[in-house]
Amino acid sequence: MIEVPKAAIDLAKRFEGFHRVTQSDPHRAHPYICPAGFWTIGFGHLCALDHPPITEAEAEIYLSRDLIAALNATLRYCPVLATEPERRLAAIVDFTFNLGAGRLQTSTLRRRINQQDWVNAIYELRRWVRGGGKILPGLVTRREAEIAQFA
Repeated sequence: MIEVPKAAIDLAKRFEGFHRVTQSDPHRAHPYICPAGFWTIGFGHLCALDHPPITEAEAEIYLSRDLIAALNATLRYCPVLATEPERRLAAIVDFTFNLGAGRLQTSTLRRRINQQDWVNAIYELRRWVRGGGKILPGLVTRREAEIAQFA
């Protein structure tokens, strides 16, 4: 059984951060709207607007579950990554966590990975930098960090 690569956990934590959106409650995270327009809590966990605040420990549990789901989807859609260096798997697990399994499933990125066309897979990763219809600098930085793992 393949485990979530530590590099994927590190990427997700680095780019999602543990969002404490109120100064009056510095030890818990509350729901917030991410740059792409989704209600989120903790380390990028999708939630409802009325989700109760959570501690960082609870956010870690959500993140672990979310990354396991992202790992399973990544391996389902890109089985070739099971035999590639772990850093490649980590990059695509983070991509899947960030954008969702559906985006990976229907992407040219998936096709390039399964063809083991690593140069064009990197090109495809660089294309996924939009949120809410506009280029987001944070996504540009995140994709470059994923590429650094992937390359």
